[in-house]
Amino acid sequence: MDFRDILEKYKVGEIELEDAMSQLKNQGIEDMGFANLDLARSKRTGIPEVIYASGKTTEQVRLIVERMYSKGLDILATRVNEEMYEAVKTVVPGIVYNQLARTICFKHTEEECGDNYIAVISAGTSDLPVAEEAAVTARFLNNKVVTVYDVGVAGIHRLFHKWDIIRNARVIIVVAGMEGALASVVGGLVDKPVIGVPTSIGYGASFQGLAALLSMLNSCASGVSVVNIDNGFGAACQASLINKL
Repeated sequence: MDFRDILEKYKVGEIELEDAMSQLKNQGIEDMGFANLDLARSKRTGIPEVIYASGKTTEQVRLIVERMYSKGLDILATRVNEEMYEAVKTVVPGIVYNQLARTICFKHTEEECGDNYIAVISAGTSDLPVAEEAAVTARFLNNKVVTVYDVGVAGIHRLFHKWDIIRNARVIIVVAGMEGALASVVGGLVDKPVIGVPTSIGYGASFQGLAALLSMLNSCASGVSVVNIDNGFGAACQASLINKL
């Protein structure tokens, strides 16, 4: 029931003022005891409720997924393991597990994406888990996505082999570890927003992605913004909002 329905019921005398106030106060919140589902998040922000599975038990993830499914909500969970997937597929037939991205995804209906697309680029094959998390998330948010993988600066000619695909994107997500230079390279060549995603890939002095993060933050290329280390999900959410402006 939305706000209008509650107010209409109060207006015609079907519910008392106290009941209406209580329903309005709790509108969009599903209290599960250990979790509060934000059912109205999609209408409020354009990004629906998404499950961050890391740190949750398998049973907690299963119960949240089951409740969201019963409410008719589309389901995306990130940082999922095999055990969690085995548990949730018993309550949501057809849910899709991407082992590389560590995501599970289910949509009740597919929507048209339009012609504009988000390009997800990875510097190396080792960056693919984060790049795939970004791609899965962007598609879940009803965006057309094109991926260009393993085109880092160690062999920069590989990037230009796919250049038409990259420059024609509405938004570009660049996923890179090591020194994180690819975001600056792309940012200096395109007239589109570039979202850099530093990854925790690299040898000791990369400090689990801190070197790539600082490199991207210090980029001299205009139009480059940066999300947290390994945060493919966050990059996809930002790219989706831009793509739909």
